[in-house]
Amino acid sequence: MHAVVHGESPPAMADLGGPALRAFFALAERWDLRVAEQRTLLGDPPESTFYKWKRQQDGTPSRDVIERISYLLGIYKDLQILFPDSDQADAWIRKPNDASLFGGAPALARMLSGNVADLYVVRQYLDAQRGWNG
Repeated sequence: MHAVVHGESPPAMADLGGPALRAFFALAERWDLRVAEQRTLLGDPPESTFYKWKRQQDGTPSRDVIERISYLLGIYKDLQILFPDSDQADAWIRKPNDASLFGGAPALARMLSGNVADLYVVRQYLDAQRGWNG
């Protein structure tokens, strides 16, 4: 375990930045997310930072951003397992959902609250749907 010095990321976290961002932008394309939605899901990074990440497909996002991307990739993976048709899996986040967690709104609405906890809750919901407890 490396010590964190003056807010710097441990080396392992820094190494995740590029792959995490590339995975996120590929996911954003599959889900047809607008720029505003992408920024919200990433925790509202400054516009200049967001566009730099998008252009370079690399960077050193914060631990919070990495955590958010991790949940989003987990949601994507769960959906690919739950739905044999990948187009159906990708469309799920925009479909109205009667589960009490969503109250008739699409999962994406909950995910766009801006809170990392809501990404966690959606991931947990999908894990439960596929019978996986973590």
